[in-house]
Amino acid sequence: MKAVRFHQFGGPEVLVYEDAPLPVLGPGEVLIRVKACALNHLDLWIAGGIPAYKTSLPHIPGCDVSGIVEDSGEGISSISIGQRVCVAPGLSCFRCQYCLSGADHLCDDYRILGAGPDGAYAEFVKAPAGNVMAIPEILSFESAAAFPLTFLTAWHMLVSRAGLRPGQDLLVLAGGSGVGSAAIQIGKLLGARVIATAGSPAKLESARCMGADEVIDYTQVDFAEEIAQITQKRGVDVVFEHVGPATFGKSLRSLARQGKLVTCGATTGPRADLDLRYVFSRELTILGAKMGPRAEFNTVARLVGEGKLKPVIDSIFPLSEARSALAKMQSRDLFGKIVLRP
Repeated sequence: MKAVRFHQFGGPEVLVYEDAPLPVLGPGEVLIRVKACALNHLDLWIAGGIPAYKTSLPHIPGCDVSGIVEDSGEGISSISIGQRVCVAPGLSCFRCQYCLSGADHLCDDYRILGAGPDGAYAEFVKAPAGNVMAIPEILSFESAAAFPLTFLTAWHMLVSRAGLRPGQDLLVLAGGSGVGSAAIQIGKLLGARVIATAGSPAKLESARCMGADEVIDYTQVDFAEEIAQITQKRGVDVVFEHVGPATFGKSLRSLARQGKLVTCGATTGPRADLDLRYVFSRELTILGAKMGPRAEFNTVARLVGEGKLKPVIDSIFPLSEARSALAKMQSRDLFGKIVLRP
């Protein structure tokens, strides 16, 4: 099969479009003919050799995938050959304490498709049958690939961790990103007033089209000062943070008393300054979030299938141009998701 792999760690330039062995199925596994694979910042971190993931070389990245079931291993009866499917990207043991309590995303053996196991920058990918979900005919392969990681993460952040409620104010940073555009929609679905930041007039307009009530161009103004004006100095109830040190201080300053900052990433670096006096004097809460459990994935998939949440696709590249697609994502010149199509 054709696949995109890297044989050494680095930036987009290390990706190579080449022949690779077809995945070999074990019991309980499904072989999927890939129809679409969406990019994530995780792909950049994996290609860069982030220590948190034990990646063997050569490696095929890509965790968000949709396609058609081509074959199945022993012991599978619930999935049919030819079925249109997508894949829940989180791989758990479903035997440990965390899995049995419903927190399977905190499993000691937790892995992500394409971050350890070979992923979906390829014509074929294998996945455990328990991670494979049928998709409705009304959902395109591209849309089915564009929602799993980002919408699950955003849902877990806003619903399970921050407990966002109707009538609250939500600040979404980098609203033009895949996870940011998901957060805007989820915030509106939950009945919040959504304020989104972005870095260009086009992205600001797109954020409004996604449902943002207010938008801020963070390249032109201090977004924390703008939040003070918009909220009449009260601040927001929840900040959706995933940028890291470049925004963390302003994110804290944007919070109302007893406000919550929830974060899932650090695209500008792993360390941020923190004035603890500000945290305890205003009774702020800082929450971490990592993907989300399978039950929440099922909820998000249902809402996407019903059209209540809509994946945003910026552009589609052929698989052979994965290097250019990853470079585009790295440049942040996008709104929503970039998708590869074999």
